[in-house]
Amino acid sequence: MTESLFGPAAPMELAPGAWLLPGLALEAEPALLAALQAVLAQAPWRQMQTPGGQTMQVAMSNCGPLGWVSSRAGYRYQALDPLSGQAWPPMPTVFQTLARHAAELAHYENFAPDACLINRYLPGTRLSLHQDRDERDFSQPIVSVSLGLPAVFLFGGLQRADKTLRLPLSHGDVLVWGGPARLRFHGVMPVAQGQHPRLGAQRINLTFRRAC
Repeated sequence: MTESLFGPAAPMELAPGAWLLPGLALEAEPALLAALQAVLAQAPWRQMQTPGGQTMQVAMSNCGPLGWVSSRAGYRYQALDPLSGQAWPPMPTVFQTLARHAAELAHYENFAPDACLINRYLPGTRLSLHQDRDERDFSQPIVSVSLGLPAVFLFGGLQRADKTLRLPLSHGDVLVWGGPARLRFHGVMPVAQGQHPRLGAQRINLTFRRAC
């Protein structure tokens, strides 16, 4: 088990391979938010285009060796920020430590993320059901950290039409899914109006992945 800044959590199994770790990120909140601001100073928020030419509701950034991007050319990971032409900011140590620790609590050993997609949801913003299929190795889990305003996470099945679990997520909660749950559809319902004491009227999600 990783020795870390993070206090004990009570993992809740949502489905085979999928776990909720309530409040796992809270103890490291100051370090996480400081690191986040440093990343955004180098790679500011942007709203990318879908392959169909629509502008995404969710604003995003990335850190780590690879970043997830979307454009008329498709969905993909790449080493350079398309806005700056420079490498994405390095993944902060506190991000890496949290991602590894969460993965271990969910029984995924030796998780080494090479991409952290950072999403910003303003009130009214949603994310439709989708699968994370752009990674090369589906044996690696997804680790998702919620910060700021609460949201309702939709966790579905392996088919888009499958019934979804509606899971309330609060500031500091961490979700991990992999194994038999790795390709389950998931999304976020429209974020409700509100004000978080540290982050204001926004929800920020850190999604850690092993892309290559």
